[in-house]
Amino acid sequence: MSRPARVVVLDHTGQLGGAELALMRLCAAVDPARVRVIVVLFADGPLVARLERLGVQVRVLPLAPGVGGADRHAVGRSAWRAGASAARTAPFVLRLAWLLRSLRPDVVHATSLKADLLAWPAARLTRLPLVWHVHDRISDDYLPARVARMFRWAARHGPDHVLVNSRATASTLLPLPRGWTLAHPGLAPEQVVADPDERLEPSPAVVGLVGRISPTKGQLEFVQACAEIAEGHPKARFRVVGAALFAERGYEARVRELADRLALGDRLEFTGWVEDPAPELDGLSVLVHASPVPEPFGQVIVEAMARGVPVVATRGGGVEEIAYTPDGSSWCELVEPHDVAGMARAVDEVLRDPAVARLRARAAWDDVRSRFGVDRTADEVTRVWELLASRPRG
Repeated sequence: MSRPARVVVLDHTGQLGGAELALMRLCAAVDPARVRVIVVLFADGPLVARLERLGVQVRVLPLAPGVGGADRHAVGRSAWRAGASAARTAPFVLRLAWLLRSLRPDVVHATSLKADLLAWPAARLTRLPLVWHVHDRISDDYLPARVARMFRWAARHGPDHVLVNSRATASTLLPLPRGWTLAHPGLAPEQVVADPDERLEPSPAVVGLVGRISPTKGQLEFVQACAEIAEGHPKARFRVVGAALFAERGYEARVRELADRLALGDRLEFTGWVEDPAPELDGLSVLVHASPVPEPFGQVIVEAMARGVPVVATRGGGVEEIAYTPDGSSWCELVEPHDVAGMARAVDEVLRDPAVARLRARAAWDDVRSRFGVDRTADEVTRVWELLASRPRG
């Protein structure tokens, strides 16, 4: 194309989840000589100001709260609810199609599951190429079975191309006859420390889990492991960094109740939501990734490794793509999901042999900065946008 491709990116939320933080890094990294990005959000929130500070044009097209805030598990349990939710979205789809016509993009790019499904009819009404950027494993252990089946079918018939954050995510969608591309969530340069050997180790030791408080992140298992670790490391402290979003407040209450029942007291701190996780990661002796179900990617693992922080992680999903070396060994301690005792033992090994932990952390740092830079991600995504923008429209 003789001019930059115009791309409208759609997201259903204005909150700052993992996919939204990755979107911010992507927008900052794309070459403006190749692409002009406009972001349309279906709800207001802190993401608006963060994108605007990057110089990204943002529009908010509000989606009815009863639809935008609908819990995927509740919708998935009932065909009637799913049908009612779809019916309520029809007026919004028409408004979205009208907005897309006025913005005149070359490509529409949807970056969340709700945005994917809403973008499909809107893109067809406007005859615009559509990309889905899928950040979730579309499987029955991650989504309600009905929702997973429907989304897999839609992925094969709706978008013109699918971007995935890991091969693990792709494996839950294949076959994708219209094509797919792997684009890992990329690290911005400021997320990578210059020299992990210069990192100051906290004293006493601090063991933490960083991420949204959710059943898929494993805070319950982490708190149980903390109680076991505390017996062998009486001075160690523990941190749960993050807050519950959407419909997960009840789970957060269960996690706090468990911490009280295990008498961890002030040794365990709940920080709440933090805008920048880097200082929290820098303050850890060990990052624990405790997801009881396979993760689509495991972004916080890459972020911790980029800071030189030792990692203990549960196996499965995209974690496998991050953790293993070319010779089949691992950059971090891997344990089975739900294995609280194994998690506690792995953390204990890291704390008892910090010299070996530092060597592995440095090797991990060297690997992730070469494989997961945001410039590589931006180039992969831009290639897809340019390919679709150059195709003649039927």
